[in-house]
Amino acid sequence: MSEPLRSGILAVEKGPGVTSFQVVAHLRRVLRVPKIGHGGTLDPAATGVLPILIGEATKLTPYLVELDKEYVATVRLGVVTETQDLAGAVLETHPVPDLDVQAIEASLRCFVGVIRQVPPMYSALHHDGKRLYELAREGRTVEREPREITVHAIALEALALPDLTLRVRCGKGTYIRTLACDLGAALGCGAVLASLVRTRVGPYALEAAVRWPEVREARQGGPLWARLLPPDSALAALAPVHLDAAQARGFAHGQAVAVAAGPAGLVRVYGADGALLGIGSTRGPFVRPERLLHADPPRPSVLPA
Repeated sequence: MSEPLRSGILAVEKGPGVTSFQVVAHLRRVLRVPKIGHGGTLDPAATGVLPILIGEATKLTPYLVELDKEYVATVRLGVVTETQDLAGAVLETHPVPDLDVQAIEASLRCFVGVIRQVPPMYSALHHDGKRLYELAREGRTVEREPREITVHAIALEALALPDLTLRVRCGKGTYIRTLACDLGAALGCGAVLASLVRTRVGPYALEAAVRWPEVREARQGGPLWARLLPPDSALAALAPVHLDAAQARGFAHGQAVAVAAGPAGLVRVYGADGALLGIGSTRGPFVRPERLLHADPPRPSVLPA
């Protein structure tokens, strides 16, 4: 396969103290690709899974950010900081009550489901053309509207006061720092995020990701190219639709093509040679293009375990 045609997703482990953008910039130099991005920002202090999209797979970014995520978070009770983590200036300290597992789990249940969360000032969201963290660094605080997020599950994994360890499975837009802060408020003693590891993004698990030392020390792309997953590894939740050669030509030119009727919704669409053509939407007996990819030669579809 010629290198310019290589497209896919590289699940890497982001190390501590670097930004997601710095990881992307490093891999752009190593892999020598013009089109590369990531599938969901991690704070510099956080570690864990960072999906890297390469080539035509960068067109799938909107779909990757929709994938659910799992984190292991250490929360420190009794402290409130301006950034909601240990990196920020301390605003308040409080004694930590002698909480037991039952009391903490009762509070955690209030944060499961569709909830409303106020984004932190130290975040990359925009306000009047500026990032919120830029305003925060200027000493400004602005009103932020609560946003609906979905927390699928929270499990208390360890308790060693003043610290507790949580495993959180959530949807897009969830700030674990804010979740820690809100939990501290509910417990009456305040809290901050002490550490954070993202253990999974959709089908990409930390155990299968390229480890951070290998990413950091890479000077040529060979070993990393060998770990590249096909673009459709991000789309395992979508049903497949296979087109014949004539249908594939029409679809690739932006036309709706007739297929066997099926459930309405997004699907992953393949050509007669097995190459991923892109994402389509089905309605009745037609599939319409939603996002087209310039198909690479077909490869075995290796989905993460």
